[in-house]
Amino acid sequence: MTEILVGTAGNILGNLQDSIKELPHQGLKVMEVEFVRNIYLSNAQAREAGELAKKLGIKLSIHCPYFINLASKEKVKIEASKKRIFDSCERGHHLGAKHIVFHPAFYQGREPKIVYEMVKEAMLDVMDFVKQKKWNVLLSPETTGKVSSFGTEDELLQLMDDTGCSVCIDFAHIWARNQGKIDYGAVLDKFRKLKHIHCHFSGIEFGPKGERRHIPIGNHPPFKPLVEELLKKKQNATFICEAIDPLQDALKMKKIIEQVQGKPL
Repeated sequence: MTEILVGTAGNILGNLQDSIKELPHQGLKVMEVEFVRNIYLSNAQAREAGELAKKLGIKLSIHCPYFINLASKEKVKIEASKKRIFDSCERGHHLGAKHIVFHPAFYQGREPKIVYEMVKEAMLDVMDFVKQKKWNVLLSPETTGKVSSFGTEDELLQLMDDTGCSVCIDFAHIWARNQGKIDYGAVLDKFRKLKHIHCHFSGIEFGPKGERRHIPIGNHPPFKPLVEELLKKKQNATFICEAIDPLQDALKMKKIIEQVQGKPL
């Protein structure tokens, strides 16, 4: 049986614990803890929140700070980026969060192959450190929505092969990067080796350079055809809603999933 889960990005109430408690009342089972501005939890706070989530049957993931560039032209910024990922992984371990999601790098006018090698080297360093610490997490670089950002589907597929990392597939980013075009079936085929894919979804506005801003769920891109493809291919997936109102749009996504599969989540 195909499992499709949907949840929110960030707190839907005032704080993490209250947000976790609210999710079951909304019929949602997953949540991504947003460290995008700062890593606001101590290890002790992370353990407490993780125990609550486990008790309530809520699966957690983490989005690392935005300030990450594993291919910076300045070595000090690469090391600072690694540190932000390390800290996110440590909190993720204590939270019981599996996927640690981040935007990997920027091209900064260089050839993609050069940037790829820098990202690969940094990823191997980070993964070695995580392994030494025995943190039970999966590094999941994300498909990115701007043409200036490292993170195409093919780049991440190669990174999976070369490092053993996981990925986060952001379908809205792919749509925006490709100027409003996406073949859901082809994307899913590329990542078919993953038994359960971790995904982001939202409405998105784009321009010539790709992603501009997130907008409410609608037809840009459409969600229903993606659900149909998942069921057709029997592909398990978790969706984190990154729309402007993540709770209300996650509930819209939940309704669409239920309509397509003909049963409640």
